Amino acid sequence: MQNALTVDMNFSRSRIIISPPEHPNLDTKNMQVLPIFHFAEINGSNPNRRFDIYGAGELLFSDFSPSRFRVDSMHQNGRFLPYADGSFLLNKTGSSTLKPLINAIETYYLVRMDKLTTDSEDVNYMKEVKNHYNLTRINWNGDPCSPREYSWEGLTCDYSKSNQNPRVVSVNLSASGLKGGLAISFMNMVSLENLDLSHNNLTGAIPDYQLKSLKILNLSNNQLVGPIPDSILQRVQAGLLDLRLEGNPICSEVKDTYCSNKKKNTIQAMLITVVVPVVVVAILVLMCIIGKLCWKGKSDHEDYAMYEEETSLHVDLRRFTYIELKLITNDFQSIIGKGGFGIVYHGKLENGDEVAVKVLMETSIAESTDFFPEVQTLSKVHHKNLVTLKGYCQNKKCLALIYDFMSRGNLQQLIRGGDDYSLNWEQRLHIALDAAQGLEYLHESCTPSIVHRDVKTPNILLDKNLVGIISDFGLSRAFNDAHTHISTVAAGTLGYLDPEYHATFQLTVKTDVYSFGIMLLEIITGQPPVLMEPQTFHLPNWVRHKIAMGNIHDIVDKRLLDQYDASSLQSVLDLAMNCVKNAAIHRPTMTEVVSRLKALLPVVSSEKLSVSASTGSMNPMDAEIRRQFQLTISGVSNEENSFQSGYGGGMSELIHLSGR
Repeated sequence: MQNALTVDMNFSRSRIIISPPEHPNLDTKNMQVLPIFHFAEINGSNPNRRFDIYGAGELLFSDFSPSRFRVDSMHQNGRFLPYADGSFLLNKTGSSTLKPLINAIETYYLVRMDKLTTDSEDVNYMKEVKNHYNLTRINWNGDPCSPREYSWEGLTCDYSKSNQNPRVVSVNLSASGLKGGLAISFMNMVSLENLDLSHNNLTGAIPDYQLKSLKILNLSNNQLVGPIPDSILQRVQAGLLDLRLEGNPICSEVKDTYCSNKKKNTIQAMLITVVVPVVVVAILVLMCIIGKLCWKGKSDHEDYAMYEEETSLHVDLRRFTYIELKLITNDFQSIIGKGGFGIVYHGKLENGDEVAVKVLMETSIAESTDFFPEVQTLSKVHHKNLVTLKGYCQNKKCLALIYDFMSRGNLQQLIRGGDDYSLNWEQRLHIALDAAQGLEYLHESCTPSIVHRDVKTPNILLDKNLVGIISDFGLSRAFNDAHTHISTVAAGTLGYLDPEYHATFQLTVKTDVYSFGIMLLEIITGQPPVLMEPQTFHLPNWVRHKIAMGNIHDIVDKRLLDQYDASSLQSVLDLAMNCVKNAAIHRPTMTEVVSRLKALLPVVSSEKLSVSASTGSMNPMDAEIRRQFQLTISGVSNEENSFQSGYGGGMSELIHLSGR
């Protein structure tokens, strides 16, 4: 709602064209749509803005006038329109002096499902289970089995009988944090064949589950006590039920097969029938292979499902289980980064969103110093230039943080990564401004202020539009504005560390300003914060030395190929050197830095922004980004202005906006 679209003064109408989403259940020919229009009038006192709203050739709202300084959301409840050409028209009335405007529009498409809904008894029993265990974190909403594509997580439904309602045949709530006794609702589900409640904290005795349909009952690794009901024992002895109870107190007195690992027993029986020396050799070889894999680090992720922490963090974030981490990372297959904190894996959520999963090296919460500060900080701060934390995993053996995936890596990689792609001068300044705005938000808009303490190029991530996003808040600390500093132990990264902070242990927001100055020098020079050859130099001293020996152009990154504005370069260099003053009192604030960078950024076209200075031609990735995110504007006639979201086609005089 912070942005609005209005028409040029030469036009009196605005046409909005909505492209339909790609969905297998949508019939575009007969598609129906429910539009919701959002308006916010902030123009002067007593504005005279009135217009009619049309959709599918029908008048939806007549002589509408947006309210001043509040949001109007306009829709006709339950009235679905024919999609037709997907256009809506805002037409200025004769009595209006101002043109139409619109801040946002959302459209809902009607999807008709012909499939049968879940059997009502199963629905009621599953709702009872949800309430019994307070399963609020699991996305169990709507019908459990229908539509099939959106069936409840952990449920398997039987759709084989086309003329009957689907039934729930399998429930898997393993490692779901269940507490208390076993829900009796399960025993009423007459089609249930497989019930897995393993690796939870279930207590009490086992109810008398008299389910003839039940074939597998896995209650292993809980806190269950005896006795075992006779009806269950009879089905186990008859071979009709696979009962698993290992890892429960009940098994301290019972030594039957269901209290031991059946697979191990089977393997032991097989070993007796083979030649012992051969088996010993095979086992030794296997142990060597497994040992090597473990040392490589890929087998670090054993089955940690039983180690889930009972008490969760009190933050408004999704908590992932270890099993969920394995699922979204495809069993930790794709490594996209490593560091002292641990390993970062590429992952994909249930809705298709790509994420980065940072798994910490620490194997217990007591040993982790960065995990809690980062979760606490990122659960409270929200800004377009700060990384979004999707959730966390709090496991006694595995701590993990789940972020939005940044497809372009980090700033250090693009500055010093390779020769296949180079940032041009304008792109570098935009990224610097993005990082500065994120820090300004932490310093000025948060109460109390937050000091990041580890600002550096590897911690500036880049999305597919090359927008800079600040990450890694493990060292961040709150800063009380009522005091000029707080005492702490100096922390940070070599080369970026504020010398005043390092000497006095007195932390202020100017600590981040110093680190940002080092980062600006990296953006200008393409050099690391500490240069080792031919002799060791701290980057600010290297810059001073180079300028004293020659001219300013000797320090500029050679990959820019002299494609930059000299006065702009001089101003950014002056700003960077002011940021790295030894005394914090002489450094600018981040608000001043943001203001200076905004003034230095020239007005450049999106065409120029998407061109690499090193090649002079458009990078294929940038071309795809611009194709996906373009917003096209064109004049349709002397009396009409049009904009189209999605992909434009067959329109003249297209103006491509940068998408930033």
